[in-house]
Amino acid sequence: MASHRKPKQRSLTGGTAWTAAVALAGAAVTAVSGTGHAETRPTPAQVRAKVDQYQREAEEANEKYNGAKEKADQARQALDRLRDEAARGTARLNASRNALGAIATAQYRSGTVAPTLQLALSSSPEQFLRRASLADRANSRQAATVAGLSRQTRKLGRLRGEAQDKLDQLHGAQAALARHRGVARKKLAAAKALLDRLTSEQRRRYEAQEAREAREAREAREAREAEGAGAAPYATSGRAARAVSYAYGALGKPYVWGATGPQGYDCSGLTQAAWRAAGVALPRTTYTQINAGRRVSRTELIPGDLVFFYSGVSHVGLYIGGGRMIHAPRPGAPVRVAPIDQMPFAGATRPA
Repeated sequence: MASHRKPKQRSLTGGTAWTAAVALAGAAVTAVSGTGHAETRPTPAQVRAKVDQYQREAEEANEKYNGAKEKADQARQALDRLRDEAARGTARLNASRNALGAIATAQYRSGTVAPTLQLALSSSPEQFLRRASLADRANSRQAATVAGLSRQTRKLGRLRGEAQDKLDQLHGAQAALARHRGVARKKLAAAKALLDRLTSEQRRRYEAQEAREAREAREAREAREAEGAGAAPYATSGRAARAVSYAYGALGKPYVWGATGPQGYDCSGLTQAAWRAAGVALPRTTYTQINAGRRVSRTELIPGDLVFFYSGVSHVGLYIGGGRMIHAPRPGAPVRVAPIDQMPFAGATRPA
């Protein structure tokens, strides 16, 4: 009979349990990493490619931040105007109410006498009629004041409703600001973490290349300044020439997140500042600048045109001729001259 019984399950206790736990942990590590060996260190080329990707994604978040900031600034300005107008309307409304209150008080104190009785008691009917005519006009003015009060009250209510709408827009834009800023900071932190994994020698080479690119940008600007502030090479219009000349003057200046000059720039901040110097107001972001002007093909490019890159239109430069542009590349890299073939071309616009 004992032969039918189910064998007893052995519990894992003591050393047996510890051995099983270690085995399971090892299996989990292998499943996650795919191997039991330590993770290999990426090559400098792999690090640079990944860092470039993170910085490009950070710049895309920066452009979205710029757009949200523009909306927030516009909403704040509109809100301030509405609040000022509402304050003036409230003052006018209070003044009208006070005037009506004074009239009502005067009538109460003087008492009311029926017009027919006043005529009967008057020693001078002509004087009474003259006063009655004046009273009618006063009553008409009073009625107009009451109607004006009603209009002012309705307008004030409308202004307060519009102000609340703008306040809601402002709060929404501020939330977007914080969100896009957070994304950009995470991407830049990820890029820094990758750079920190380089060996000392690899890091030295990486930084030497960054320093060489910065020096070349400064030397190009100094050479341009030594030539004089004449018309930009290849430029075909006065405004375009001024925009290109401004961009040459920015060579070597740092990429600064969200900046529009004159000490530093992000990519769309540089193009906006360059065309502002030429008397043309461009919107703030790459997404809006690509629609500010006439679209042109790559074969039609002339100096001063805006050239855009990546499928998300997240980067922009100022074309200077010869297949080259001036742009603010990324954090840590100064404004420089670069070939437009360096990045995936997305389109071009001619502002003027």
